[in-house]
Amino acid sequence: MVKKVLVTGGAGFLGSHLCRRLIMDGHKVLCADNLSTGAQKNVADLQQHTNFEFIHHDVTSALHVEVDEIYNLACPASPRHYQADPVKTLKTSVQGAINLLGLAKRLNIPIFQASTSEIYGDPLVHPQQESYWGRVNATGIRACYDEGKRCAETLFFDYHRQHQLRIKVGRIFNTYGPGMDSADGRVIPNFINQALDNQPITLYGQGTQTRSFCFVDELIDALVLIMQSPDDVTGPLNLGNPVEVSINELAQKVIKLTGSKSTIVYRPLPGDDPVQRCPDIELAKTTLGWSPKISLEKGLIRTIEYFEREIAKAR
Repeated sequence: MVKKVLVTGGAGFLGSHLCRRLIMDGHKVLCADNLSTGAQKNVADLQQHTNFEFIHHDVTSALHVEVDEIYNLACPASPRHYQADPVKTLKTSVQGAINLLGLAKRLNIPIFQASTSEIYGDPLVHPQQESYWGRVNATGIRACYDEGKRCAETLFFDYHRQHQLRIKVGRIFNTYGPGMDSADGRVIPNFINQALDNQPITLYGQGTQTRSFCFVDELIDALVLIMQSPDDVTGPLNLGNPVEVSINELAQKVIKLTGSKSTIVYRPLPGDDPVQRCPDIELAKTTLGWSPKISLEKGLIRTIEYFEREIAKAR
């Protein structure tokens, strides 16, 4: 069945990959983005496709369209971007959720919320299970994103209970791959750019903090699967790769895979930066039949090749 699907934040890193996947699956896609952190170049290859339409829109304002499904991915995701305008970040998560839930309610259609591992804050439970309520500093510099996403989850489940709305909530852990913005400040683009330029690789703290990195193609598989799941599968579901790596190990891998002469330098750890971040994905395995298979090394090779091509284009 061909569906018309609204993807908010559709010109961002994840959103553009999702738009591409949905069109490949034969659906019509309405991509909405205010281009604050997304870019039209991310969906340039789709612009001439008959099943693709782009609209410049900010989700803090109501959207009046007719669609069959909604994926809400609208929100800056890197600390550099979401801390640049924290009030706007909070409004995007909260008012955006209210507007899109209202649209889904009017149309009686399913809606997916791209939530985040930041729900768990700096966790005391490891790995993180969906039943863990988290440890978030409500007044800290990351709270605009953390608490905004937590409030959005609350809204989704209240709409589900009060209005029987068909909701899907996925808590997305660190995702990487081709199409990432080289200047967004996230760790993998930073390391790759510095390594390709043979510049010192900057680590914050001692580099002992851990993260788990999921290749973008596999994360998109999970988003499609959760939307296709039965109505009683609401989530929240952790979506990420459970293979944990320290930031020191990540830096060494990038140096090796790029053949770089970079050294490593250490800087003070930013405020509220979590010490450990790793998903327990048993619920996703059992309910979606999903688990990532692409190793960090293979994914990094493909991501490095993408950045090398982008650098060559800019010359």
